[in-house]
Amino acid sequence: MEAVLNETPARIPDPDARSLAHIPGESGWPVLGHTLQILADPKRFTREMAQRFGPVYRARVFGMHNVALLGPEANELVLLDQGRNFSSAMGWGPLLDRVFPRGLMLLDFDEHRLHRRALSVAFKAGPMQSYLALLNRGIGARIGEWTAAGGEMRFYPAIKQLTLDLAATAFLGEEIGGESAQVQRAFIDMVAASIGVVRTPLPGTRMARGVRGRAEIVDYFSARVPQRRERGGEDLFSQLCRATYEDGSLLSVPDIVDHMSFFMMAAHDTLTSSLSSFVQFIATDPDWQERLRAEVEAVPDEDGLAYARLDALPETEMAFKETMRIHPPVTSTPRRTVREVTFRGFRLPAGTRVTVNALFTHHMPEIWPDPERFDPLRFTEAASRARHRFAYVPFGGGAHMCLGLHFAYMQAKCFAWHLLRRARVSLPEGYTPEWQMWPIPKPRDGLRVVLAPRAR
Repeated sequence: MEAVLNETPARIPDPDARSLAHIPGESGWPVLGHTLQILADPKRFTREMAQRFGPVYRARVFGMHNVALLGPEANELVLLDQGRNFSSAMGWGPLLDRVFPRGLMLLDFDEHRLHRRALSVAFKAGPMQSYLALLNRGIGARIGEWTAAGGEMRFYPAIKQLTLDLAATAFLGEEIGGESAQVQRAFIDMVAASIGVVRTPLPGTRMARGVRGRAEIVDYFSARVPQRRERGGEDLFSQLCRATYEDGSLLSVPDIVDHMSFFMMAAHDTLTSSLSSFVQFIATDPDWQERLRAEVEAVPDEDGLAYARLDALPETEMAFKETMRIHPPVTSTPRRTVREVTFRGFRLPAGTRVTVNALFTHHMPEIWPDPERFDPLRFTEAASRARHRFAYVPFGGGAHMCLGLHFAYMQAKCFAWHLLRRARVSLPEGYTPEWQMWPIPKPRDGLRVVLAPRAR
């Protein structure tokens, strides 16, 4: 691979407490800081800290001092990062480097650009059409099973298994088969390790299970790279195995493994979260459910939802966007300053750990009136134009904007197209789901829903 100028310094010391003392805030409990409050209810914690200290405040999480920067202007400064002042690698590193090292979020600047360009081939029109054909078959068959059974079901574990199967067929070009449970458990353990309070892989800890899961995933993908380089294919894995840098050299096996494990996690866990939210919101809003059903039924069946018809579902896309506004799949985004930066008059020394918060921004009442209410009409073209462009950031922004966002919208539309044509969905009487919001939102009890089959 050609030489890459990596502008991330190898080591920047953490600013000591005195150099952040001018920023309002507090250190929290001894040893733990604010870690448990954030894990328990990040939305409430951030709102209360903002009320006490304003849109720039300091806290201590996982033993590290952190400065929260809140609101659309903060999102633009940090995510757009025109001055290359904020390192994503050093921001996400403490959470992910043991279990998801060297994924796109853990690369910076020129190195990130080169990897992103190499990976983008997997999300061009040809591969995307191939993915949609696989999504149609997988989603259609699974919803057929759900509706045939009818009655009440736990939606979250069911959609979690489906998104893993879909990620395998679309991204790997094959079913995981008998290894499905092992692969799913490995990803669950890796995600859980990212928020483990104990950050070293001591026996019995989340981090130990996550590191073990990581080793299993590395073995799983590494063993399959040589055959994919030989045979090729339209699936993402085969595309990555043959992807090249600008000088024509192939991605290394470790790079392919790191990118695949990260893509599988993102396509599996974040879509599981967002589709669960989507189903809950349409289940509790029958008017919008019927409105979306009329839209999907107006799109003809061409062996499923055709790629050319994706733009014919604008209200379905608006409903999915509103879902991700209320429950953004990534609630907050960490970065670290590589040089001194000033925001709202506050000086942030080099090495400062900063966080921007989609969950907070998406519930600011001055931007989103009655923010807890599900209202897809917030995403009409006129309404979107009237807002700050960084008021809605479920996929991040700038150079690190999620590479798979169009795949996410495509899968959501495909899922809605199949579900609403075949079933009506509701919640059991008197039931109100509760959500755990960090690190990736999920219903605490699995989300009980009732599916009523529709005549076809």
